[in-house]
Amino acid sequence: MKTTALILAAIATLSAASCATSGSSSASVKPYPNNTCIVSGNELGSMGPVITKVHNGQEIKFCCKPCVAKFEKNPDRFLAEL
Repeated sequence: MKTTALILAAIATLSAASCATSGSSSASVKPYPNNTCIVSGNELGSMGPVITKVHNGQEIKFCCKPCVAKFEKNPDRFLAEL
């Protein structure tokens, strides 16, 4: 009985810690300022669900998976346009 209580207490503590960590890290992410894909220039959502990634603290949004791959090959090229 005591072991179960200790395990539950440990799980609760770890859950609270992970929530605090994820909340503080998202606060330091710069929001993506555009309504268009950083790679193709297409309107976000026009090619399906928007794909969101974080690169060096900057949120980046893409219209499709192929644009993510293009961005990852040369991120500096696309980030210069922000």
